[in-house]
Amino acid sequence: MSARGRARTSVVGLMAVALAASAFTAPAQARSDGTDHHPDRTAHRGTQQAMEAIVRSGIPGVTAQALTEDGVWKATAGVGNLKSGAPRKADDRFRIASITKTFVATVMLQLEAEGRLDLDDTVDTWLPGVVRGQGHDGRKITVRQLLNHTSGVFDFINDPAYAAKYLEPGFYQNRFKTRTPQVAVDAAMSNPPTSAPGTEYAYSNTNYVLAALIMEKVTGSTYEREVRDRIIKPLKLRATVMPGNSSLMPRPSSRAYSKLTRDPAATKIYDITLQNASQTWAEGDIISSAGDLNRFFSALMKGKLLSPRQLKAMKTVSPGSDYGLGLERLTASCGKTLWGHGGGWIGSLSYAVTTEDGGHAFAFNLNGDWSSAGMLETMEAEFCGTPRADRQRTEQGSADGSGTGATTGPNDTISDGMPGISQRLHPVTATR
Repeated sequence: MSARGRARTSVVGLMAVALAASAFTAPAQARSDGTDHHPDRTAHRGTQQAMEAIVRSGIPGVTAQALTEDGVWKATAGVGNLKSGAPRKADDRFRIASITKTFVATVMLQLEAEGRLDLDDTVDTWLPGVVRGQGHDGRKITVRQLLNHTSGVFDFINDPAYAAKYLEPGFYQNRFKTRTPQVAVDAAMSNPPTSAPGTEYAYSNTNYVLAALIMEKVTGSTYEREVRDRIIKPLKLRATVMPGNSSLMPRPSSRAYSKLTRDPAATKIYDITLQNASQTWAEGDIISSAGDLNRFFSALMKGKLLSPRQLKAMKTVSPGSDYGLGLERLTASCGKTLWGHGGGWIGSLSYAVTTEDGGHAFAFNLNGDWSSAGMLETMEAEFCGTPRADRQRTEQGSADGSGTGATTGPNDTISDGMPGISQRLHPVTATR
């Protein structure tokens, strides 16, 4: 790997442990932002109610935006600062964590369209000798397998030594330290692969560290510059930042909070807003806003960033999963197919999704990381009109003759479309 004048790092994946939310006293009132441009606020009433429920469960605050053909709807719930009680802002910027992966995959597909690489190139073609150790072999892994998480490459955040230093329990003490991509690769290579290349889906943040290193080899430029020049600038994503090794948060933004433990009984909350962004890299370092994420995913689905062939490849999911190339497929209980990505990092949980035609996009963020409860319900409310739990009660009434509507099978829900989402969206020691 080449040396870097500005060190950067990586960490992003969703925790495989679900934590119960602990309620605490904080203002929980929800509000629609005064700059709401949507002509019909009642269309989002269920979304607002679901956001309020997240705050009542103990998360400090939520910010959200929806983009439809009719305009933009903005809303917040709860607080952005537990000390002052200041509310969350509708245009807050936040760490989007693994939603970054969709940006990376988009650039890689653009490079393929330009004939500068082939997704079926081996990793060793571009990074000779880098993926070696404990059974890893970059000569047998393709770029495509990195992007769809079928490479079998070990996820570095699961390395015990790495986790002890940079995640739990060492995060708070080491949160301002700069870390390089090489640290992530070394941690991964010190462990055996999770499977043989191409045999099964297994989410690994290491895949996107390697993908970005390949991007830099192909272009002779940095990952940050490529994303900026190819996506951020053309789409005018003015709230989107490639933070490098900065520890600061651009304004407007709220405070970010974590309990820094997997103990569901923990009550102490830490303000971890300031942290060296190099501790996540191409697998999750971007800072953005709900509005910019909506603009990005809408443009992506409308074919403004990729050709039809590339977009089709991006939406081709791995066998046994709902994951394509840096893109997740979700199916709402009302039958709508959604595309997007989730992101969880210490102090921040987010989701950004859109309908297949890009006509309805929705993104939101929680500024506390100890519970993902209510996130599915919020998406369901936005795209189906009411939270899934409410709809299931209505549908059950129909099934026993006491209500109206059709029953919904278990395979028609977002939670089944994204297996284990309530677990995978809890970071404390990871991001995804």
